[in-house]
Amino acid sequence: MPRQLLPTLRGLLGGREVQPTAPAAVETKDLFGGNAYASMSYAGTSHVWGLPGRADGWDMERVIIEGYERSIWTFKSVEAISKHPSTLPVQIGRGGDERRFEETLEDHPVLRLLNDRANPLETGDVFKKRLSAQFLLSKKGVFVEKTYSRGGVLVRLDLLPPDRVQIIPDDENADYVKHFEFTDYSGNVRELKPKHVIWLRDPHPTDPFSGVTPLEAAGLSVDLDVKARTYNISFIDNDGRPGGIVGIDLDGVDPKEVDRIQRRLVPGAHAAGQLTLVGTGPGGVSYVDTSARPREMAYEVLAATAKGEILAAFGVPESIVGNASERTYANADREEWTFWDHTELPHLNLLASAFDAELPDGWKLRFDTSRVQALEFPRRQEREEARKEWEAGLISIDEYREVAGRPLFNVPQSRALWISPQKAPVPANAEDAVALGLGPDPALEGGNPAAPPAGALPPAAGSTESAFDAVAEARALGPAPMDAAAAVAAARQSGLLELGAGPGGTAADAVAAARADTAEPVSGDAAADLAKARATTELGPPGDAAAAVAAARGRLEGKALRTTGFEVTDADYDALAESLEHALQALLDRQEGVILARLRAPKIRKGTRYWEPENDSDTRGGAADLDEDRVVSPARWADELAAALAPILQEAAAGTARRASQALTGAGVVPPAAYAAALVTAAYASAAITAFLAELAEELRAAQQDTSDLADLEQAVSEFYTRAGEALAARVAEACAVATVNGAADAAAESAGPDVVRTWVTRGDTRVRPGHKALHGKTLPAGTPYTVDGFSLRYPGDPFAPIGLTVNCRCRLHYDTED
Repeated sequence: MPRQLLPTLRGLLGGREVQPTAPAAVETKDLFGGNAYASMSYAGTSHVWGLPGRADGWDMERVIIEGYERSIWTFKSVEAISKHPSTLPVQIGRGGDERRFEETLEDHPVLRLLNDRANPLETGDVFKKRLSAQFLLSKKGVFVEKTYSRGGVLVRLDLLPPDRVQIIPDDENADYVKHFEFTDYSGNVRELKPKHVIWLRDPHPTDPFSGVTPLEAAGLSVDLDVKARTYNISFIDNDGRPGGIVGIDLDGVDPKEVDRIQRRLVPGAHAAGQLTLVGTGPGGVSYVDTSARPREMAYEVLAATAKGEILAAFGVPESIVGNASERTYANADREEWTFWDHTELPHLNLLASAFDAELPDGWKLRFDTSRVQALEFPRRQEREEARKEWEAGLISIDEYREVAGRPLFNVPQSRALWISPQKAPVPANAEDAVALGLGPDPALEGGNPAAPPAGALPPAAGSTESAFDAVAEARALGPAPMDAAAAVAAARQSGLLELGAGPGGTAADAVAAARADTAEPVSGDAAADLAKARATTELGPPGDAAAAVAAARGRLEGKALRTTGFEVTDADYDALAESLEHALQALLDRQEGVILARLRAPKIRKGTRYWEPENDSDTRGGAADLDEDRVVSPARWADELAAALAPILQEAAAGTARRASQALTGAGVVPPAAYAAALVTAAYASAAITAFLAELAEELRAAQQDTSDLADLEQAVSEFYTRAGEALAARVAEACAVATVNGAADAAAESAGPDVVRTWVTRGDTRVRPGHKALHGKTLPAGTPYTVDGFSLRYPGDPFAPIGLTVNCRCRLHYDTED
C-alpha cells in the first residue's frame, strides 16, 4: 500500500493504526505458458466427496484467445469436427441398426429446436456448431438452459457461457448437483434447477465435476506453435540482416558518408538480404556471409512437430483439414473413414445423448449419418471382396446380396455356386439340381421307368402331359422296337433272306439266269409302265404307326425358332409413357395440394408479413417474405418422384430387355445394365421436377413483390400447375419412355455377344432432326455410340446426351446378328 495513503486511512478510522494486510494467496493458471501447466495443477476446491475441482481454474477466455483464435491447427481441428453436427439433421427413432432406425418420430419439440430454430438468436445449425465447439474447448463442459411452456413443452434451448456457470454440489443428498448459478452479463445471478439445465461434458476418468478436452493435452504443443510463429514474426520485423557484409578501408572518408553507410544497417524486413558496406581499417578488405543460418530449419521442424501433435490430440488427420498431398485416393479414403469412425461418430453420440432425457422411453436421438459417403468405405470394401468371391465361384448370389444388404432372391439359381468358365452352376442340394436340369428327380428314382428325365420339355398348351409321356404313349401303340441284330436273326429264321436254288447254285449264276430269261426291252415300255403305275396307284390310309407319330408330335411343344433381329415398337413407347404420365399427374396433383397447405401453415408464415394475428397482442408477425424454397422443398419431391417412377421404369426395362434377349440369343436374360438404364432415367425425371419447382419458387418470389395477400400467392400456385403441370407430365413421360425402352434394349443387345449390330431407324417424316436423318440406316456394332453434331449418343433418347438431341426424339434401333 502506498505510504502516502496511510495518514488518510488513519484519520478515517479514528486515529487507529491500520496495518495493510497481505493479499490472499490466489492461484493463477497459465494455460499455455510458464512452468505451471493447467493440466498439472488443481483449482484447490474440494467437493463433498473430497474430489478436487479440476475444471474450476480453466480460463475459458484465454483458451479462446490463445488456443483457438491464434493457433491455426487448433482452429482447423475444431472446425473440422464441429461443422458436421451443424450440417447433419437429427432424428428420433428406435430399432433398426446403426445406419437407419426401424421407426422414427416425425414431430417432436427437440427435432424442431435442433433442426429448425433453437432460440430467437440462433438457428438449429448454428446452435449445434457452437455446442460442439464448446464441448471440445471447455474443460468444465457445456451448459444448455431449457425453457418450457406453461404446458410443459420444451420451446427453447440456450447455450450458457461455461465460465459464467457455477456448479453447486449437493452436500446433503446424493444428487451430486444441488443447482447451478448463472451470472448474466448484467452481473445478476440466477439459480437454475438441474432439470432446466443440460450439463454435457466429455467425462473425466475420476472427477464427475470435470470434463476433458483435447486442448488440455495439446496445450504445450499449441504454446510452442504460437510462440514459434510469434518469435519468427518478431525476428523478421526487427532483423535487417543483409545477405553479406563487405569491409573496405574508410580512411579519409567523410564522417557523414560513414553515417550514411551505417544507416543502411537499420532493422526491418525491407532491408533483409541487401549487401552492406562497412569499414575495416587501413588497407583492409573482408567479406562476411550472413545469409546462412540454421534458425529457419529449426523453425520448420518445430512447426511440423507442433502441427502433428495438435492434430493427433484432436484426432483429425491432416487430409481432413485440407492437405491430402502425398496420399493415394485409397489412403485419403481410409483417413477420412478413420476420422469418422474414431473421432466424429463418438463426438456425435455424446452430443445426441444429452437430449435423450426429453424423449419417451425406448426412443433415442442421433445425428442422421446415412448419407455420409466416408462411412461407406468399409462397406464398399466388403462388397468388393464379396463380388470377387462370387466371380470366383466361392459364394452364391444370395450370399453376396446378404453382404450388400439387399433382399435375397432365394431361388435355385441364386443359391447355387457358379463356377468359371462360362459360370457353370453348382447346385446347393438335390432339389436345386433337378430345378437346374443337372440331375434326376430323387422322388422318381426307382419308380416309373417312363418318368421324364431332368430338364424335360414342359407340357403343351392345354395338355397335362409332358413330351416324354406323349412319346412313351406313342411307343406303346406298337410292338417294342428291336435292335438290328435281332431283326436280322428273325428274318433268317423265317427264311426271308434265303435265295431260291438256281442252276449254278450261286448268286452269280442266279443273276445270269435271270438276265438270260428276260426279253429285250422295247423302247418306251418303261415310260408307259411308269405312267400307268402312277395313274392306277393310290395311297392307302395311314396305319397305326403313322397315327401314333402324329399323336406324339401333336403333344410335343417345340422350341420357338430365332427371329431375325429385334426392334421396339410404338406400342412399347406409348404404353410406358401412358403409365408414367398417370403417375406423374397424380404426384403433381398431390404436390400442388401440399404446397398450398404449406402456404397456409402457421409455421411457414410466422415472422412474415403474411401472418394473420390472432389478437391485438399477437406479435408473431413480421416484415419478411415467405421462404420460397421451404414452401416448395424441391429435394423432397425429387426423391419422392424417383421412388414412384423407379418400379414402373424397371418393370418396363426388364420386359424390353427380356424380349430383345429372346430374339437375339433365344434366352430371355435381363442384364443388370437394363435396370441401370431405368434408374438413370428416374434420376433424369427427378432433375426435371427439381427444375420445375425452381420455376415455381421463382414465381412465388416475384408474386411476393406485388402482393401481401396470401390468397394471391395461392392463386399463383394454382395457375402455375394448370399452365405447366400437364405439359411437364407429358414431356417427362415421353422422354423417360424413349430413354428406358431404348436403353434396356441396347443393354440386352450389348450383352448378347460380339456379333450383334444395330441400325438407326427414324420415322422418316418432317419432324426428324437433320442430325438424326443423317444416321438413318447407319449400322454399328452393339456398344459403339453414334456421333451426332459432335456428341455421342448410345441410343435414341440417351439421358446423358444434350437435351437438344433427345427431347421429343422418336427414333429407334434395329438389332440383328452379322452373317
